[in-house]
Amino acid sequence: MISRQFALFLLLFSFAAKAADYVAIPAGRFESALAVAGHAAHVRLAAFSMRSEPVTNAEFRVFVRQHAEWRRGRVPPLLADANYLSQWQGPLQPGASILPDQPVVEVSWFAARAYCHSEQARLPNWYEWEYVSAADATRADARRDPLRNQGTLSAIQGASGNLPGVIGRRPANVYGVRDLNRLLWEWTGDYAAMFPNADARVPGSVVNLALCGGSALAFADKNQYALMMRVAALASLRPADTTSRVGFRCVRDLQGDR
Repeated sequence: MISRQFALFLLLFSFAAKAADYVAIPAGRFESALAVAGHAAHVRLAAFSMRSEPVTNAEFRVFVRQHAEWRRGRVPPLLADANYLSQWQGPLQPGASILPDQPVVEVSWFAARAYCHSEQARLPNWYEWEYVSAADATRADARRDPLRNQGTLSAIQGASGNLPGVIGRRPANVYGVRDLNRLLWEWTGDYAAMFPNADARVPGSVVNLALCGGSALAFADKNQYALMMRVAALASLRPADTTSRVGFRCVRDLQGDR
């Protein structure tokens, strides 16, 4: 028989795991901050929809309850390292110090991809993530604002090594998407294809950002220091790796826009 306190804890997580909210992102063109083979990438994106918030602990708990193969202790080392969900109290119990509306972290790329698939979705590719993250509350592209860039960088530096905060404490951007820049790093579907070491690429991934002639990845916009830090963090990871600063959100293709 479970205690009243533990029952209340489980009820809190159940209420927090609400249906995911996807918001429409319009088609558009933009210049990526990344430079491939020395040239700035000019990108055209079809419309898609994106989760308005990162996947939370409460939502991921529902996922592992329904998909036992992704519970801690059952995932093979090829798909997740030994730190997978290590901050949780148990395979199905995040613990009193892990809030239901905090982004889930310590999840591998493989686990994040499986979660998105369970929502009939996928991980965003890098350009989709970068396109949406360029916006602030009033502008579709706020990357030239030095105060905005410094604020993002300061938040990332100040949060280093700590659990991410609670979702939704800052305004959504113009698309209705929250917490893309300041709260944590996020997996992208093609993250490993951005880097010159072909051995690090995810088998079977679409190499949208393949580098010509093994050239080193550079930045076309040297003012995007926070973005550089994000790319550097992802560059150090293998698909099975997990860390306390990396979570994820999902996207869906919109029919007729491809």
